[in-house]
Amino acid sequence: MTEAPGAPAPHACCTPARPGLEGADAAGGLAQRAPDPRAGLGRLVPIRGGAFTMGNDVDEGFAVDGEGPSRRVVVGDFAIGEATVTNRAFAEFVRATGYVTTAEELGSSFVFYLQVPEERRARMRRTAPGLPWWLDVEGACWQRPEGPGSQVHDRPQHPVVHVSWLDAQAFCAWAGCHLPTEAQWEYAARAGLEARRYPWGDELEPEGKPRCHIWQGDFPRSTRGGWKPGAIPAKSFAPNGYGLYDMCGNVWEWCADAFSPSYHLSTSGVDPLCDEDTGRRSLRGGSFLCHDSYCNRYRVAARSSNTPTTSASNIGMRVAAGGRG
Repeated sequence: MTEAPGAPAPHACCTPARPGLEGADAAGGLAQRAPDPRAGLGRLVPIRGGAFTMGNDVDEGFAVDGEGPSRRVVVGDFAIGEATVTNRAFAEFVRATGYVTTAEELGSSFVFYLQVPEERRARMRRTAPGLPWWLDVEGACWQRPEGPGSQVHDRPQHPVVHVSWLDAQAFCAWAGCHLPTEAQWEYAARAGLEARRYPWGDELEPEGKPRCHIWQGDFPRSTRGGWKPGAIPAKSFAPNGYGLYDMCGNVWEWCADAFSPSYHLSTSGVDPLCDEDTGRRSLRGGSFLCHDSYCNRYRVAARSSNTPTTSASNIGMRVAAGGRG
């Protein structure tokens, strides 16, 4: 068993944050590219719009996240990626544009400590304040997810990670798509199932079978059954009713919205989009680090956020097209 350097902080987010950079929250991020329909996005699933109950009134999340009050929301027709953007697709973007990610510009990114080899971990001193199981690893980026010595050549179908909101915006501008709004994301994740916790229903493991990639063991201290922390290939579990994979767990997914705890009170009931200047951007879906004992944000109504310059080994993206994004 490997012990974490500290106990979980109550209600802390699963991912640390970079300080915001002046002007960094501008739509379009660090670069605007001409849309390129050749991007290897995989299939975009057409979703017929409609009305649904968005949010959650049950006291099972964190009040500061603003999961509720639940309300009826209408979204227009749109399309959304059947899976998260992969290393292969992001590599095509980088080859075509020469794009440099936020992590590469800043020189480091956040990596969960058990993803770093123990001999290297012992020499690292840069931990995230209040979240000591996160290491600020020099050289970590989308191409080197665990830092120097790691690579993604044998992980083409894994979700790209260590992408900031700015990176996601730049990718979308090149690919001719956009990040989903929170409303689009939740509508697609629910796939017509009203008031359910997960994309498949209320039970986390129907018939004892896992349906998503979340922490197995005692978070953050140890794992069980050979489970290892880290992203796994997209489409590793069965899709939801709309044919979408990994809407819960694996990696967090950036959304178009600025994050506000009052989202459900302050945005429209028709194609809502939060465009306040809050300094943070919304994340949905949870990640492989989520566990009911600490962070149960892998539910479809759950919300989280981070600064637009933050990147980490559990943050990725999914794209959308059409509608309001």
